[in-house]
This record gives sequence, structure tokens and C-alpha cells, in this order.
Amino acid sequence: MRAVAQRVRRAEVRVDGEVVGKIEGGLLVYLGVGDGDDEKSAETMAKKLIGLRIFEDEEGKMSRSVEDTGGSMLIVSQFTLFGDVRKGRRPSFGGAAPPEEANRLYEYVAAKVQERLPVATGRFRAMMEVDANVWGPVTILIDTEKTF
Repeated sequence: MRAVAQRVRRAEVRVDGEVVGKIEGGLLVYLGVGDGDDEKSAETMAKKLIGLRIFEDEEGKMSRSVEDTGGSMLIVSQFTLFGDVRKGRRPSFGGAAPPEEANRLYEYVAAKVQERLPVATGRFRAMMEVDANVWGPVTILIDTEKTF
């Protein structure tokens, strides 16, 4: 499972001009589910996102999580995080999970996070327009299968 997490002052996602998810401060998360991911991967990702310490404390150090700040999370499905461009320039998405499994695990992550803080989501398999005020900017890549 892969995620790109961005610290934001605000973020929203629209489908066909309609706002389907919106937050006022916290994390914007693009979440991709890989072939072979399971509930354990989803739980690991949810815990990592909730506890990710990328918000500044009183001394200006990144030592606070979105939960510590009382923020929210906007989670947007993003199978293209599994785009492989090692051969040529056109991405192959063979590493992404099949849509039904990807949606199930995407919703599982959102539900796990929602146990601890407010969550908004995009719409799975929809053409979405994401608008965000990225703060910092701070952008973190998380992969449950790799250590960077």
C-alpha cells in the first residue's frame, strides 16, 4: 500500500463540480492499494497516517501528528501511485490491486482512521478534481512494503 501525505491548511475534492469531500486543516492523503495488500497493510497504513509527526510544535519542530493538532484527513484513492515507468515512458499499472479489492481496502483505511479523527473521502473510480492549500510544503511518501 502506498500513500502520499501532504500537510494542508484546507483541501477539497470535487466530482462533476460537486464537492464530495472537504477538510479545513490536516492531511490530504492520496492512497494506492497494491496487488497483494490486505487488512494488515491497511491497518499499518492507517496507524502510520494517524501518527505521522509532520506538524510543528511550539518550538517549530515537526513533532505533532494530525491527531495531536485536532485536524482532519481527506483520503483520495489513487491507483496511479502504482504506475511503473521502468520500461519506457507510459506507466504500467499491473502492480495495482483489482478495483473491487482496492475499494474495499481504501474504505477499510478510511474507517480505521475515522475511529480516531474526522475523515472525508473522494469517490472511488471517479474522475476527481482536488484543490488544496499545501502548507510548508510538507509531502511524505509512505509505502507499507518498503523502507526508504
